[in-house]
Amino acid sequence: MAAPAGPSAFRVAAGAVTVTTVSVLPVFLTGALAVQLSADLGFDPAGLGLVVALYFGVSALFSLPVGMVVERVGSRVTSRIAVAGAAVLMAAMAVGARSYWSLVALLLCGAWCNVMGQLSSNLTLARTVPAHRMGLSFGVKQAAIPAATLLAGLAVPVVALTIGWRWAYAIGAVLALAALAACPRVDATPAARPVKGDRATGALAVIGVAAGLAAGTATALGIFLVASAVDRGIDPGLAGLMLTMGSIVGLTIRMLHGWLADRRTGGHVAVVAGSLAAGAIGFVLLAVPGTPALVVGVVLAFGLGWAWPGLLQFAVVRLNPSAPAAATSIVQLGVYAGGFAGPILFGWLATHEGFPVAWSVNAGVMLVSAVLMLVGRQMLLSHARRAAGRA
Repeated sequence: MAAPAGPSAFRVAAGAVTVTTVSVLPVFLTGALAVQLSADLGFDPAGLGLVVALYFGVSALFSLPVGMVVERVGSRVTSRIAVAGAAVLMAAMAVGARSYWSLVALLLCGAWCNVMGQLSSNLTLARTVPAHRMGLSFGVKQAAIPAATLLAGLAVPVVALTIGWRWAYAIGAVLALAALAACPRVDATPAARPVKGDRATGALAVIGVAAGLAAGTATALGIFLVASAVDRGIDPGLAGLMLTMGSIVGLTIRMLHGWLADRRTGGHVAVVAGSLAAGAIGFVLLAVPGTPALVVGVVLAFGLGWAWPGLLQFAVVRLNPSAPAAATSIVQLGVYAGGFAGPILFGWLATHEGFPVAWSVNAGVMLVSAVLMLVGRQMLLSHARRAAGRA
């Protein structure tokens, strides 16, 4: 049966974006509301780093088993479970987060929602969207992450500074419930099972490590940017809008990456490596005093340093079309592990050494991830040559 085209493909991609956005919204909303939450619940940047780190640490533990569940059950059911779980989580945080540790406990209880939402969306796109539009579809889908930070950034001046941070979570819960209508209505037919030895598992593992290092730095960007800007003396409302601006830039570049990927025959991982190397410049600028450096740093860090996930997932799915959720769960394991370690290191550095030092360390880590991404690419090329020799 041919994959649906035209409006059907667009509707599928829009649904994947919606599911991914609401699944990841709770953690980025927590980062954007950090100033208000810390004043009310009593914690510092290290405390914020710990809660986000634990969230992604739990996500890493769930990644591989949830990937297998999504492959077996299908995206129709699992996407609904993820979205409903995110709605319940945000509603619980609106009424039940009365201390720092209750905030931690509630957020950790919903970490699996993000994993299931991500992987069910990957499965939907891989088995439904036509091949010539798949790069763009993954770019659009991963634009959901900056879309979540955009919503979170807007929540600061519009909701948190007017009627309170609890209402921001409550509104998020309502939006998540509304997103149930965007979940896929049917499961696509599974592809044929792969021939044993076709998967470049070693290369995927190296790429997963590189993605983990990059994700650790990028997660800190979405979580700590507002607190860092306020530490510079910028008004909290303006700091939230700065996060919104960066999110729009990241959202746009992610879709551009996908559009260009559909017009290339390969080299996607090399493009990811180049994006990471250029994004490191943005993190360096975040450590430089002055508003102009901050603005340019936000644009580069979001536009290059955090614009690669959709392109990377597209490359992985192209490598493993018969088991896209399971394959991307290997890379996502690295991403979540980075999301666990990154905020802890960044929060500790920001608390004890200051935000400029923390951003500078982030820049160095991102450069290392770019190098490892190139190493993984060479392993992929070697695997392809060996496979061609056996054919």
